[in-house]
Amino acid sequence: MSLDSAPVLEAKNISVEFGGLKAVEDVSFEIPDRSVVSLIGPNGAGKTTFFNVLTGLYKPTSGFVIYNGEDITGVVPHVIAAKGVARTFQNIRLFGLMTAEENVMVAMHSHLKAGIIGTIIGSPLQRREEREAREEARALLSFVGIGKTAPEFARNLSYGDQRRLEVARALALRPKVLLLDEPTAGMNPQESAVFVDFVHKVRDEKNLAILLIEHDMSVVMKVSERITVLDRGMKIAEGSPADIKSNPRVIEAYLGKSAEVNK
Repeated sequence: MSLDSAPVLEAKNISVEFGGLKAVEDVSFEIPDRSVVSLIGPNGAGKTTFFNVLTGLYKPTSGFVIYNGEDITGVVPHVIAAKGVARTFQNIRLFGLMTAEENVMVAMHSHLKAGIIGTIIGSPLQRREEREAREEARALLSFVGIGKTAPEFARNLSYGDQRRLEVARALALRPKVLLLDEPTAGMNPQESAVFVDFVHKVRDEKNLAILLIEHDMSVVMKVSERITVLDRGMKIAEGSPADIKSNPRVIEAYLGKSAEVNK
């Protein structure tokens, strides 16, 4: 992968205002195809707001979002997801009383063809699609490393396994872009270290681009090919991990003047 690859997702001059408060101000951003990039910044910097614009939860006050050359600004979230932009959330959003397998299958409805009538009457197409969906769900659970959890209720899984289940469910959408919101939140250092290799595995084997919002700077520096930094809704820096690590504005605004990034 090269950061010179054509962008699969672009944000152009995005601004978002809430009652006169500018949460994001004139931010442009690109995700090259099959890249791993990160978005960082202090609390209140506008990261989640920006994420929500990319996935259709918020419509920007101004600016455009382009996916594969198509303007998707203001398109509703489920349509954006069906087009190929999937995400996880900072706060885990699983169906606790559904099995891990069922949680993954829920995300597959956008590419099933049997329809409501076929489902009601149990048509041959519906039965075949359900069988194939279960097989795909189990394969995805195995891919993310939790294949044995397929029959277990999601709420009974460990925190780390729930995080991986969220990724499996997002991958069930067959995305070209995967957005991960604080994926290592709550993980111990060992789990976070393993996650770095996992992100690269997902990118390489599923042929997609990945954007992370992440506070763990050790993870950010190891996993990212490019890092964009927001502060008070504005982009203050963008570059390689080495560039960001030594950038005085980043150190002051995000890391603190005496902070040290994991080397």
